[in-house]
Amino acid sequence: MSQFNELNRYLFTDAHARGELVQLSSSFKSIIKNHNYPTGVEKLLGELLCATCLLTATLKFEGDITVQLQGDGPVGYMSVSGNNNQQMRGIAKMAEETTADTLQTLIGKGTMIITIRPSAGEAYQGVVALDQETLADCLAHYFEVSEQIPTKIWLFSDTQQQLAAGALVQLLPDGDGSVENKEKQVSDFDHLCQLTNTIKSEEIFSLEAQALLYRLYHQEQVNIFEPQKVSYVCGCSADKCLSAIAQIEPSEIKALLAEQGKISITCEYCITTYDFDELSLKSFISKVNH
Repeated sequence: MSQFNELNRYLFTDAHARGELVQLSSSFKSIIKNHNYPTGVEKLLGELLCATCLLTATLKFEGDITVQLQGDGPVGYMSVSGNNNQQMRGIAKMAEETTADTLQTLIGKGTMIITIRPSAGEAYQGVVALDQETLADCLAHYFEVSEQIPTKIWLFSDTQQQLAAGALVQLLPDGDGSVENKEKQVSDFDHLCQLTNTIKSEEIFSLEAQALLYRLYHQEQVNIFEPQKVSYVCGCSADKCLSAIAQIEPSEIKALLAEQGKISITCEYCITTYDFDELSLKSFISKVNH
């Protein structure tokens, strides 16, 4: 899967359900690069990255989504942000060093906060307790509680190969609402979940999407859409750093330059450091009264 950074969407035309498959390599590597996260933290961040990709693909809008995990465990904060173009970035903040490797032991007692910001319209949030065993189960619970849509999610993360992947099956509303129709929908959904549950980590990390989907669903009617590229985009820049410096009092800028010879800002996502000397900040300190 070394060349994979794709999200595939597909419809089960006879079962009134939809599916998604995301397979990531370099985009995941870019997120964890330079951070030296413990293995368990990298694994969970890979799962959260895939989960965010899958969530973004369920939304029919232009805009951004952020999925945050917050708790009282060794990892106090973990977040992945993305948009409808599948441009992603993510970070974890450690409260203490840890060798933990499960959601509960890493985050502790906490919540998952999903913030959706459409380009047009108002932002809205969904909050769910992290009281399930896995992140995938917590997300399924989120859909059940907030969206009331039967949804099943599978997440995979391999820190040795630095690969991450995930799959989603979701029931679509259909039919006349009769008991018979609802029973068929649930039966179809359960059947597709059973098929998807046979995914092995070595398959999702090595097989191309078409081959994997054929292996899983060759007896189903599946309509596969054009894949969407997933990429890592941090979003930091020198201009954004200068905008932040502009909020500092000119006298304080001058004092920092006198003390350090420069002002440095390091992006917490990609660990790129931007240095600004007195010449580059001349317009900011020209307002200082002499």
